[in-house]
Amino acid sequence: MNRNLNEIKILITRSIPDIGIEMLRKEGFSLTIWPHDRPMPANEMIKEGKKHNILITLTTDPVDSNFLTACSHLDMISQFGAGYDNIDVPLATKLGIPVGNAPGAMTEATADIAFGLMIGVSRKFFYMHKTILKGEWAFFRPKAHLGFELNNRTLGIFGLGRIGLAMARRCKGAYNMNIIYCNRSPNAEAEKLFNARRVSFDELLQHSDILTVHSVLSSETKEIFNKAAFAKMKPSSIFINASRGGIHNEPDLIHALNSGTIWGAGLDVTNPEPMRLDNPLLSMENVCILPHIGSATLEARNKMSEMAAENVISFYKNNIIPHLVNPEVLNKK
Repeated sequence: MNRNLNEIKILITRSIPDIGIEMLRKEGFSLTIWPHDRPMPANEMIKEGKKHNILITLTTDPVDSNFLTACSHLDMISQFGAGYDNIDVPLATKLGIPVGNAPGAMTEATADIAFGLMIGVSRKFFYMHKTILKGEWAFFRPKAHLGFELNNRTLGIFGLGRIGLAMARRCKGAYNMNIIYCNRSPNAEAEKLFNARRVSFDELLQHSDILTVHSVLSSETKEIFNKAAFAKMKPSSIFINASRGGIHNEPDLIHALNSGTIWGAGLDVTNPEPMRLDNPLLSMENVCILPHIGSATLEARNKMSEMAAENVISFYKNNIIPHLVNPEVLNKK
């Protein structure tokens, strides 16, 4: 694409780490960065989007039919993140707009969160911390608030991609866990490294002591973990979701925990986000919840910023987007 980069205007919907910003400025792009520490309103995003050639967006921004129809002139969209369920990719493709993302940047950071939630739930970390704050740490109680150990348990992974593989590595190494997984296709690497076994969704539910979610949110996975699914899990099992909140049905999860259908849950994502302060999950003994911080490390966020910038720079300089979500769009160019 032979264009003067000084003429290219990029809208960035939130302040992202400097590494990506400096990469873009070095190439001469004109940048508009939303200056406020809050999401850009949808109407403002459309208004500003009309004035720009490129959108660098966050996974929480609604790049939906309203936005895309109004901003169909965009050269491309670069997502600051791996997931892209906030973007109407089919419509972007129809309009000839390439969509780039940042896969792999937050693999280790997100796996750490899932691993930490698993331990936190099994030993009731968050709840026990609250007892200190409430002045309830008084004396030793041998039978109170007991958790359980993780050695030799069965880890079930729903969606065994980069993050699921990193989670498997942690659980196998630390606790010698038996690894089973449910995936569209076999993962030869996991099977070779960890003797992982591919199973059906029902088998995953029935045999997992820890069931951890690392799949994308799609029409197929939306609220797949619902009342029927939880009913098939062990009453001693823990449900972990560090992927997307929309993959689980939250009222059904609350019911499963209250009824003893499952033992505990660890969530870095909720449905919806942010969750209400009166959500009963926040006061449950066997539940640990974090505010969607899976990628919140310096390393991960810097890499996300770098990859978002790389997609734009390579698009204009080499006619290639290194991490392209919708390659079929190239047929429309």
